[in-house]
Amino acid sequence: MNVGSRRTMLGWIGGGVACVVLLVAGAAYVAIGISGRDEVRDTLKREQIVGTPDMKPGGIEADAKLGELPTCDVAGKPVVDGQSAKCFASYMRVHALEATGGQTYATMGRYLDADGNQTSDEAKAAKDPTTGRPVENGMRNLWVTETALATGLNMSFFAEQVSLFAIVVGICILLIGIGMGVLTIATWGLTPWRGGATAPAADDTTGTT
Repeated sequence: MNVGSRRTMLGWIGGGVACVVLLVAGAAYVAIGISGRDEVRDTLKREQIVGTPDMKPGGIEADAKLGELPTCDVAGKPVVDGQSAKCFASYMRVHALEATGGQTYATMGRYLDADGNQTSDEAKAAKDPTTGRPVENGMRNLWVTETALATGLNMSFFAEQVSLFAIVVGICILLIGIGMGVLTIATWGLTPWRGGATAPAADDTTGTT
């Protein structure tokens, strides 16, 4: 095998290996992305979450205490994907603000006094007759629950977006792999060991004196 044939074989093998690696990697990305997306959607369906009737534009009366209202619509609809999960979570926050009069967790007092007013001063807090401990502000616990549930729903949206990104990246890698295979065959042929194609010969002209 001469030098040109060796170069041809090395180029063909290198291009072929790169093509196969890219195709396998691209297929893996697509498969993992689809699997992740299906996992998110199956998990959401299992929870049987359905939007309340007011979870739509105009369903909740505008109020400065509630901030900007969501514009999405899941009223009466099941939450089955990342987009609807994010929408449901945004309405959950509005519901929590309605229940607390526009107050967030950090702006509420930790305890309730004898008149039912909020306070963060333990000495002013009413005492539970059973335990003797200060009476906690239940609205703060409402925010803890809302935050935990909304975070889980928003993570579903994020996970689905990551899955979609993996699918897109996988398709791009597949296309690069196909392009690499086409370029390899176009340059060195399908069976270069049969001597059909050779590497481009170098211009080795020498001058005369």
